[in-house]
Amino acid sequence: MNENVILECQSLTKKYGNFYALSNLDLTLEKGQIVGLLGPNGSGKTTLIKLINGLLTPTAGQVMIRQMAPSPATKKIVSYLPERSYINPHMKVQEMLTYFAAFYDDFSLETATGMLRDLEIDPSMRLRALSKGTKEKVQLILVMSRDAQLYILDEPIGGVDPAARDYILRMILKNYNEDATLLISTHLITDIENILDRVLFIQNGQLALNASVDEIRTDRGKSVDSLFREVFKC
Repeated sequence: MNENVILECQSLTKKYGNFYALSNLDLTLEKGQIVGLLGPNGSGKTTLIKLINGLLTPTAGQVMIRQMAPSPATKKIVSYLPERSYINPHMKVQEMLTYFAAFYDDFSLETATGMLRDLEIDPSMRLRALSKGTKEKVQLILVMSRDAQLYILDEPIGGVDPAARDYILRMILKNYNEDATLLISTHLITDIENILDRVLFIQNGQLALNASVDEIRTDRGKSVDSLFREVFKC
């Protein structure tokens, strides 16, 4: 077993009828990286994320996290931010923090409280009273306040105002354990490009590119955003 490997997908396939959402995808990610998962709508990004988190079952192949199939054991080391809201709108922000602290041994109330304060979010507010962008900030705070081995963020800044994005990216970097791996799926490539170590391009359910950001800049002489536009003709 390679101690540096956090995530491994072997011939990972997900099929719906005659449609392949993922097709024979092979991928190995090592710890200590911030990785961008990039591709157009319908390319297979969210399917891959759901398979990693055990929300879908593969049609063929396998996904392993620290040599374990997705299970309650892997949920203890994976901190996942889904694209759609999952928090109870009737709960107060503070109640969500208390709930996470009780549920996850690696959750830091101190870290979460500090981020709420920095973003001027009142912990006594009910989630239903918050704006869409503020709810997204709360969800991201919950996810990044865990000391996980693998963080998976699906569109973490999509609904957040541009003024808050810089803080949120700094927050991600500050709270991310350098021995962990962070996988970010986003359409806002220019906003996150500077924090990425590696990028994965997914197209039609297959891995079109797996390269370090330095390789793209040095060997191809391009930014990640310009290469993305070239590959996906957008």
